[in-house]
Amino acid sequence: MKNLEELSEIARSIAWSASDILQSYYRQDSETPNLDIQEKKDGPVTAADVAVNACILDKLQSVLGNAEFGYLSEETYKAYLEKNGQIPLTQDWVWIIDPLDGTRDFIDRTGEFAVHIGLAYHGRPVLSVVAWPEQQKIYYAIKDAGAFAEKRDGSTVRLQVSGSNIVGDLSIVTSRSHRDDRFNQLLHKLPCQNQLAVGSIGCKIATIVEQKADVYIALSGKSAPKDWDLAAPELILTEAGGRFTRFDGSALQYNRGDVSQWGGLLASNGCCHAALCGEAERILAGIDGSLI
Repeated sequence: MKNLEELSEIARSIAWSASDILQSYYRQDSETPNLDIQEKKDGPVTAADVAVNACILDKLQSVLGNAEFGYLSEETYKAYLEKNGQIPLTQDWVWIIDPLDGTRDFIDRTGEFAVHIGLAYHGRPVLSVVAWPEQQKIYYAIKDAGAFAEKRDGSTVRLQVSGSNIVGDLSIVTSRSHRDDRFNQLLHKLPCQNQLAVGSIGCKIATIVEQKADVYIALSGKSAPKDWDLAAPELILTEAGGRFTRFDGSALQYNRGDVSQWGGLLASNGCCHAALCGEAERILAGIDGSLI
């Protein structure tokens, strides 16, 4: 098998190709087909999602095959589920792919959408790439080797989260949508009230590793973030010095069969991580108790 450095180079090259496809749809070039937006149960799907998914899978599988590597993608998971049921992929190494994270933002033209390509080994990420097409940047990381941002010209810069360590001064990056009343109550009661609205989860984590924000919180309701939303961004954050855990401090696990990551999740620059997790649990206990 190729080493992680070689796999990272492959994934980054594919991410740039995926970015080009997304931007052609985003710009609606004369040669680009219509977006063909379809509203699904878990959110909209466009022709851009489908085209980028095909690009990523075709390129990865043509180089790496299907024996050693599994492929868990947002756009193909439903077909896998119908055939196999809710069981994990059998390979030790699994690519976890979101061809267009932030489809709603793509449709609404906020510019805050991303491509996620992550590689997990035994359920934990070891390599990741997040492309932010409108910023013309790729964020990437390899386990225990740091996190970096790469520009079109090939130049790179090492990433490091902020050192902000006063809870009240921390800035939380939040969604414009995906916010129910329970989550809004949690945000309102947290000791840090500086908020920045950003679309894709990949873009949210990018704002943290670029030191423009310090905290991201996900709280499941009727739905929850999926493996492909989190696997690639998580490693970039942790390799830049941050932390990404459940509220109880436990690590996220991927390719478990159920792709939904239920409960409360907190990503941060790490400085006040345990305190914020404890505060979030305390606040939620009060909110949930008042609803009984």
